[in-house]
Amino acid sequence: MAERIIHNVQNMLRGERFEHRGEIVVIGLGRFGSALALELMRLGHSVLGIDANPGRVDEMKGELTHVAQANTTNERALKALGVHEALTVAVCIGSGIEASVLTTAILVDLEVQNIWAKAITADHGRILAKVGAHHVVYPEAEMGERVAHLVTGRLEEFVRLNPSPTEDESIEPGDEFVISQMVVPPRFAESTLGAAGIRAQFRVTVVAIRPEGGRYTYAEADTVLGGADHIVVAGHPDDVERFASAD
Repeated sequence: MAERIIHNVQNMLRGERFEHRGEIVVIGLGRFGSALALELMRLGHSVLGIDANPGRVDEMKGELTHVAQANTTNERALKALGVHEALTVAVCIGSGIEASVLTTAILVDLEVQNIWAKAITADHGRILAKVGAHHVVYPEAEMGERVAHLVTGRLEEFVRLNPSPTEDESIEPGDEFVISQMVVPPRFAESTLGAAGIRAQFRVTVVAIRPEGGRYTYAEADTVLGGADHIVVAGHPDDVERFASAD
């Protein structure tokens, strides 16, 4: 989520690019919110972390630019902290759907330009979108889906590029696109990428390769695929799985 906070949906609809400036506010400092806030700090952003739990606030003191304890369903409390002046706010309240929705609604009323909100369920996400959240994310669902593709051992990483069906029900499974990391399937060991015909057979593209003991580099037609090399593949989920299973 931290690396994806770059656009405002409303500005995108007008063909304008959203560029964040100033402090980012993270509301809810549970496991997800604190991880987001710390990653934003690592990326060089100033972060105001807010939580209703004083214990969580104490834990994050010294880790974030600013931390505060507040009831974020209270508009006055948010204004007192200057949240209405922020361009980007992430609502990461982990429990209490009502608090999540009310907080998001207040941020919309305060005309915050770039609101990200964590959803626990699909219904929760739809409500957040209807009250005005610009971006809704489903970290638990996304992690469960990712692990499902990894547990067989064929894939080492699995990242979906398109919204999941829970986020946008207009997305059909065949329209989804993923980036995945895997060891070169045995069938293609010692072949050059050009001669292997992977794209023609499996409709996936090998975009990078890490030779055994080496570093990732661009994959080219004359690249030799070693049996212990790791590759990064782009394609539709079913095609990627089919390619990874090629013996």
